[in-house]
Amino acid sequence: MGPAGDPLLLVAHGSRDPRAAEEIRALARAVAAARPGTPVLASWLDHTEPDPTDALRGLAASGHSRAVLVPLLLTAAYHRRVDIPAAVAAAERSGPPVRVRVTDVLGPVGGEVDPALLAGLRRRLGEALSGGCDAVVLAAAGTRDAAARGSVGRVAAALGAALNVPVRVSYASAAPPDAGAAVTRLRAAGARRIAVAAYFLAPGLFHDAVVSSARDAGAVAVARPLGDAPELVDLILRRATPTPTHT
Repeated sequence: MGPAGDPLLLVAHGSRDPRAAEEIRALARAVAAARPGTPVLASWLDHTEPDPTDALRGLAASGHSRAVLVPLLLTAAYHRRVDIPAAVAAAERSGPPVRVRVTDVLGPVGGEVDPALLAGLRRRLGEALSGGCDAVVLAAAGTRDAAARGSVGRVAAALGAALNVPVRVSYASAAPPDAGAAVTRLRAAGARRIAVAAYFLAPGLFHDAVVSSARDAGAVAVARPLGDAPELVDLILRRATPTPTHT
């Protein structure tokens, strides 16, 4: 992770729903418990304070000259490309100096889906299901970014291979189909026990909409968001640990 004790700043998207912020705080506590001696803070790009700029300024003011920032994002869309670099630049322009290393997102990197992410999705599905299923819908928040949608598709393909059942993608916003439509299509193709995996970090209005539409369409189970799943904690800590370079 860099020099011992360098703080770890987790940056989430943010939501008007207070359940989302509480889930991210729980995730930060789980990460801190897994890495004793490392300060772990949560911040949000929108709706909840502190934002990452203020959090980094606070760390610098308290004497930290370095920090590791982990984007709690499941795709590398606009927020990773634009918002997070802008927040880091703003923190570096003002106040005491702080060097910030920004890690990869939690979603696919270089086309590769981390096994821990799949394991977390499978854990949540297993918690929700009573018995098996013959198809799965992977429900994501949604984005207009085609590359980000492609990365969600890679997660769906990897999950389908791991579960040995068809997996179809749905979106709660910005792109079709919604979860209910995806369930209906799988039923039309012959599936009878369809479960929904939640490609979300935290609960909120989007996940609520997924639950409602999927159950109305006949889904037998809808998983809860990844939250503080131990596999996600492991993934965050590995993202925060730099890969050794060989010369």
